[in-house]
Amino acid sequence: MFGGRTKRIEPGPGQESVWDYPRPPSIEQTSRHVVILLAGQVVADSTRAWRVCETSHPPVYYVPRDDIVANVLSSGHGSSFCEFKGTATYWSATVVGRVVPEVGWSYENPSRAYAAMVGAVAFYPGRVDEATIDGEPVRPQAGGFYGGWITDEVVGPFKGEPATSGW
Repeated sequence: MFGGRTKRIEPGPGQESVWDYPRPPSIEQTSRHVVILLAGQVVADSTRAWRVCETSHPPVYYVPRDDIVANVLSSGHGSSFCEFKGTATYWSATVVGRVVPEVGWSYENPSRAYAAMVGAVAFYPGRVDEATIDGEPVRPQAGGFYGGWITDEVVGPFKGEPATSGW
């Protein structure tokens, strides 16, 4: 039971539970193929993204700036603070005249433990037309704040779903 509300889903073969992820979050570079589509265009394509995993959250993939199409991103509004990674900078995207506010975020000056991913951008899967990992479409994490990438290989329950605000 988590917060007295829900039960951990046991992972099946080839799956992992977000309840086995660490806190503070882990970070690893991955060779998995990450692609972001917006307005019918590929705006990010990477086989060297950073995968960050934190207890109760689906993984988040941070794409190196060099793997994002030039001149797509512009400064977004606001910021937020992660006790582990530091202050997040938000980014908006403009593609073929379509503007998507706060489509993603990055840590321009992350804490030492996350320094390797400086400037890499995490896209909200629910704010782009499509995000894929190795060709599998990603489902967005519930809630407007969280940006986790849900695939068939991860099981929850996930932070952001109904009745999880107390976790």
